[in-house]
Amino acid sequence: MSILHLLGSAVDGGAETYFTALVAAMRRAGIAEACAIRPHEGRERMLAEAGVAVRTSAFGGPLDLLTRPRVAAFARRTETSLAIAWMNRAARHTPRGPWKRIGRLGGYYNLKYYRGFDGLVANTRDIEAWVVDQGWPAERVRYIPNFATAPAEITPARRADHDTPEGVPLLLGLGRLHASKGHDVSLKALSLIPDAWLWIAGAGPLEDKLKALATALGVGERVRFLGWRDDASPFYAAADVCLFPSRFEPLGNVVIQSWAHGLPVVAAASKGPAALIHEDEDGLLVPIDDHEALAAAVSRLLGDPMTRIRLIQNGHARVEAEFGEAAVIAQWRALFADLGAG
Repeated sequence: MSILHLLGSAVDGGAETYFTALVAAMRRAGIAEACAIRPHEGRERMLAEAGVAVRTSAFGGPLDLLTRPRVAAFARRTETSLAIAWMNRAARHTPRGPWKRIGRLGGYYNLKYYRGFDGLVANTRDIEAWVVDQGWPAERVRYIPNFATAPAEITPARRADHDTPEGVPLLLGLGRLHASKGHDVSLKALSLIPDAWLWIAGAGPLEDKLKALATALGVGERVRFLGWRDDASPFYAAADVCLFPSRFEPLGNVVIQSWAHGLPVVAAASKGPAALIHEDEDGLLVPIDDHEALAAAVSRLLGDPMTRIRLIQNGHARVEAEFGEAAVIAQWRALFADLGAG
């Protein structure tokens, strides 16, 4: 009996990073599993290092007639008892069989791709409620949050390796270089925080535009674009404040990862972060698209070490209570058992 995870994405992003993290965590917990994914050298390597069998296929559009039968054959070979589709492209190619099928939702996806599935897993309460509002039976929808972890010992990324002076306040932004992530808001905020430097870890279609904006704002010398990072822990450990100004964010992995790494976070009040963060207890929230408010919140934290410590302590407590790896894996195990796949 085995769990088969399907991921049809070829990009690097928060959902894809968490896919790899959850698969590895299940493997550590002794759950038999395999993965069918779109070719991606880095993901294939990380899954192999975790000891998980991998089958790659195109996961293409409607004219792709080969992925589904190839996945079905792999499912039979790995004795799959339950298939988990991560996002719409994977759901389109998840074959019927003697196995159960569930969709893992990290956003407000088009539910037509999940017709005939045995259940859905939502990673926020709001997505869970939205799915039920769309007509799904409540008993076939389960809320299971993402988990966050940090290594017991982390060597912070060296500032010298990224041409950044020692002693200056260091801000960190993570996420795809996409309009929804609001990195442009961070750059505008940086122009109002003259002593701070900003590292942006991510890749995406807006890289050239963001670099041009940094130059136009006069902050280019204080910004470092780090590219995509499979292991973000050293960068969390090196920074003083995390910026998360996403315009649209169903959850916000960066928030709970900041908590896990002991880094205070300032986020825009998009749906996910606004639901996660208890204002001025474990993080600070600012209005969406308000770079002045973002700069003011960051400046407050940089000038108030006691507030930073309080946010860090409370964020860590939130992870321990709600977003720990063991607790989340236990919820997945309960779901597998309820579906007869445990």
